[in-house]
Amino acid sequence: MARRSALEGRLGVKFKNPAFLRQALVHSSYVNENPELEPESNERLEFLGDAVLGLVVADDLYAGFPDQDEGKLTELRAHLVRRDTLAKAARRLQLGEELLLGRGEDAGGGRSRPTNLAHAYEAVVGAIFLDGGFAGARAFVQRSLKPDFDAITERAFPFDPKSRLQEISQSRYQTTPAYRLVGASGPDHARRYTVEVVVDGHALGSGEGSSKQQAEKEAARRALEHLETPA
Repeated sequence: MARRSALEGRLGVKFKNPAFLRQALVHSSYVNENPELEPESNERLEFLGDAVLGLVVADDLYAGFPDQDEGKLTELRAHLVRRDTLAKAARRLQLGEELLLGRGEDAGGGRSRPTNLAHAYEAVVGAIFLDGGFAGARAFVQRSLKPDFDAITERAFPFDPKSRLQEISQSRYQTTPAYRLVGASGPDHARRYTVEVVVDGHALGSGEGSSKQQAEKEAARRALEHLETPA
C-alpha cells in the first residue's frame, strides 16, 4: 500500500481503481512465468496509451506552434513519442523499479531496458485514461514530458533576440527596431562591425561582431536586457 502511494505521488495521480496501475506494470515475461496467477500483461494498456499520448502531443504541438507546417509538427511529435524520450520520462518516474518481470528478464537488465520502460510509460498513460478520463491522462503527459517538450522545442526554435525585440517593440511602442551601423574596423579578412539598435527613437543597445548580422543580434540582446530588467 505504501509503495503504491509513493508511486502515485510520483505520478501525481490517485487511482480510483488501483488494478489499472498494477496491470500497467506487468511485463509479458511475468505472465509467462506465472500463468497460475492469471495476470494480464500491460500490452493492451500500452496500445491504448500510445493512442492517447499521440493525441495529447499532437494537440499541444498544433496549439503551441500555429505557424508551423505539417512536416515540422510531425518531426517534433516523432521526437516526443519515440522510445528513448519515453524511457527517459519513465526513469524520472522510477517505473523500472515497479515493473513485474519474469526472473530471466529481470536478471537480464529488464528494469533498465529502454523498450520496457517506454512501454510501461505508455501503459501508465492508458491506465490513467481508463481510470480518470482524457483530462487526467492529458495532465499527466504534459507534466511528465514537460522537460522533453521544452528541450525539443528550444532546439527546434532557438531563441532569436532580434525576433523577441521586435515583438516587444511592436507591442509596447507600435514600431519596429532600427539597426544602424556605427563602426567597422580591422582588415578585410577579419572585419569587426559595431551596430546600434534604436527603438522608439532611443538607442537601447549596441553590439559587436564579425558580421553585421552577428552585431545586430548582440545589439538586440543588450536592448532586451534593458527592456526586460525590472525597474
